[in-house]
Amino acid sequence: MTASSDRAAWDGWRAARHDALTAPEGNLALVETRWLGPGETPDLDAARDGLAPSVRVTTLTRENIDTGAPEHGLRFWDADSPAIRQFAGVDSFAYDPDWVIPARYERAPDGHTVAFEHLRDNGGTREKAVPGTIHASIAGREYALSAFDDDGRLLLVFGDPTNGSATYGAGRFLFVDDPAGGAVTLDFNRAFVPPCGFSDQYNCPMPPLQNRLAVPVTAGEKTPRFRD
Repeated sequence: MTASSDRAAWDGWRAARHDALTAPEGNLALVETRWLGPGETPDLDAARDGLAPSVRVTTLTRENIDTGAPEHGLRFWDADSPAIRQFAGVDSFAYDPDWVIPARYERAPDGHTVAFEHLRDNGGTREKAVPGTIHASIAGREYALSAFDDDGRLLLVFGDPTNGSATYGAGRFLFVDDPAGGAVTLDFNRAFVPPCGFSDQYNCPMPPLQNRLAVPVTAGEKTPRFRD
């Protein structure tokens, strides 16, 4: 691809991000995550009773952080949420081809996991399946990065010195294309604000130590903007 086509593809990605964020079940629409008590299962009909037409309800499941037992929950999405109405976009750095970095992917044994601290778990960690390690040279330093399996795609959760000033404080996310012959590309121009940057009803993973970069990553999304 040429530089102009790479930039055009990035512009398309930015537009698609905006559409996804403001969708009826986009990050900005999540107004409540309600976890049920032990042994309880979701009753969607009861949860939907009396809600406004703009609100949808879905179910989700996770493992209890202490026991590993399944926990069931409900999520409430409002296509007319205050966050959607006040959303003014996500600032980003200018596209920079120097932040498209080739890397090497090394597969791990089946069942390999890494402990990720999550934003709303009070310091607790949850094990996530990490099918391999990404070896990359970034600004002259070598890194062995852990990207976990997110519904069949590799998702890199990383931090850098821009967090909390130019970019979202808890780090950023980056999807990594499936490895081809052990090669992957880290296009930090497509680094994005995690869901918890748009709604406090998400519980996002935090960057583990090995994913905290020493160099400021001046590419990708910065922070969401709201009119009020």
